[in-house]
Amino acid sequence: MPDSPVPNPAKTATPVARPPKAEARDSSPGDAGVPAPGPARRSALIIALIALCAVLLISVFVLWSEVSTRDATIVANKNHADQVQADAVLLRVQIGEAKTASATLQKKMDDTKAESDQLKADLDKANAIIAGLQAQLDKTRVIATDFQTQMEEAKVVSIKHQGEVENAVAQVAVMQTQLNEARADAAQLQTQLADSKAQIADLQAKLDKDEKVIAQRQKTPAKN
Repeated sequence: MPDSPVPNPAKTATPVARPPKAEARDSSPGDAGVPAPGPARRSALIIALIALCAVLLISVFVLWSEVSTRDATIVANKNHADQVQADAVLLRVQIGEAKTASATLQKKMDDTKAESDQLKADLDKANAIIAGLQAQLDKTRVIATDFQTQMEEAKVVSIKHQGEVENAVAQVAVMQTQLNEARADAAQLQTQLADSKAQIADLQAKLDKDEKVIAQRQKTPAKN
């Protein structure tokens, strides 16, 4: 709002009337009834003009204060708007970084899950191999037991038939050899079974570790 012009009291004031000349003694009777302006009227007019100038000055000061306040408010609002815009830009950057971190974390979780699935498949395969080895071991034990039984029977026959001692001894030697081979096969199968169990334990430990990692990453919230 433009400032209102302040009137000049010197220009607006009414010129001070000069004291009236003394009336001539021979003035007409009709002029005697008109009163001459007195000093009180002039003083009242001057006071009124001074009061008007004061009101105008106060009004100008008030308007100037309002304009200054409005300008300060506009500047403050502009600064606040700039700050809000800067905060919005920073928030967008943080959101972008959070999305990138979330995508990276999701990829890691997917990779870990795929590795865990592979470990589960390897564990199932190892369990199947162990089951096969266990069946072979049981079969070998049965064969060894049969050889042991046959050897005992051969010993009994050799005792009963002294004449067939050499033949029985030969059979016993053959059976002993077969028994030793069966025991060697059983020991080899036992070693393979122990190795398979160790591999299964290793795979199980890796699987448990991956499952803990997946659980921890699933509990971790995403950033802003």
